[in-house]
Amino acid sequence: MTLASSPTPSRSPLMPLDEAMQRLLAAVQPLTGYASGIEDVATLEADGRVLAQALVSALHVPPQDNSSMDGYAVRLADLSHLAAGELRRLPVAQRIAAGQHGQPLQAGTVARIFTGAPVPAGADAIVMQELVHTDTDAQGQLWASFSHTPTLGEWIRCAGEDVSRGAEVLSPGQRLGAAELGLAASLGRDRLQVARRPRVALFSTGDELVMPGTVPPEAMPPGAIYNSNRFFLKALLNRCGCEVSDWGIVPDQREATLAALAEAARDHDLILTSGGVSVGEEDHIKPAVQQLGGLGLWQIAMKPGKPFAHGWVRRAPELAGVDAQGRILPSQAAHFIGLPGNPVSSFMTFLLLVRPFLWRLQGVTEVGLPQPYRLPAHFDLPKADKRREFLRVRRNAAGGLDLFPNQSSGVLTSAVWGEGVIDHPAGATIRAGDVVSYLPFAEFWS
Repeated sequence: MTLASSPTPSRSPLMPLDEAMQRLLAAVQPLTGYASGIEDVATLEADGRVLAQALVSALHVPPQDNSSMDGYAVRLADLSHLAAGELRRLPVAQRIAAGQHGQPLQAGTVARIFTGAPVPAGADAIVMQELVHTDTDAQGQLWASFSHTPTLGEWIRCAGEDVSRGAEVLSPGQRLGAAELGLAASLGRDRLQVARRPRVALFSTGDELVMPGTVPPEAMPPGAIYNSNRFFLKALLNRCGCEVSDWGIVPDQREATLAALAEAARDHDLILTSGGVSVGEEDHIKPAVQQLGGLGLWQIAMKPGKPFAHGWVRRAPELAGVDAQGRILPSQAAHFIGLPGNPVSSFMTFLLLVRPFLWRLQGVTEVGLPQPYRLPAHFDLPKADKRREFLRVRRNAAGGLDLFPNQSSGVLTSAVWGEGVIDHPAGATIRAGDVVSYLPFAEFWS
């Protein structure tokens, strides 16, 4: 990878993506900092939610020593020093199944035991059943013959081996998946304290937009396009655990934009728009947000996705909206994020900026870009760009990356064909064989 010289900018430089990310996250006060931002939900319904309070174990897991094999509980003293080929025959004094509690094991006897059953007092090893020969005498007594000398604790799961009583097993800000919910259930927790779902108002701007189903393709007027952004943004918001209010399409009119923003701010944590944040005469979102609140971020040095904006909209004219550190006050203002209108730009800025913002809003501490994979590029990119690029690619059979031929921000096909993006630094070219940083789309949801 080689660096190319870039021209001297003629205006203020765009904000680097990493700085934009830091400033965006610094403006967030997590919902879990407020009583109204926490919900009590059934553990069975908590998949994908964010834990709001630490989960501390009230018991050992497992609660007592138990067998990890079907076999025989023994006393080591009864099987010590077996010579090669020697058998030791001992009576089976009891049978212990999972959920039962056996009697103390007497010297010179063994217990038939099953996986998960508590180990009886006095036993200090389990011999798996495959190593034991059994027979029954004329009086009906079951005997077990051993040629194997077990080690201390063999096939015994000790009490507290998984979790100790009093240990914090899940921390606040942790996203709950299948394993976490199973662990919570193993501690007897049928309900959990989690961050409530962020309430998001979603709308698009643009008089050229048409909703699918309202006009058939053959009747589309000149200049009109179907509103694709609304569909993938709603899907992405759902994946981030949000409650979405779909406000449809707002006309390209200043008063209509002001009214929509003011109304949405009343009972939403975030207003998310696509389109209208550039500098055209019909781009009303930016001045409307400035009139009703303020902007902290505008225009990012990334491609695609330069016209990204973040700010706030006051819930009432007399409220301040932000504190002295620039953090949005949830009781006084709603966050505003304006995404570009071009679909790939909107898609990528959501993944790179909105996704971590929403998880931080729910109290997750570890957010940001996934850890990249280092893979070889199997293409040339001879022209450098002055912005940091996210190139849509997919892996090939040879273990390298192929580039989608059209990287335009309006070609949504690239995000369907591609399995991820190359995080490509500004001012650099790529030659076939160069090792690059690859971010699979799937890693954004892990």
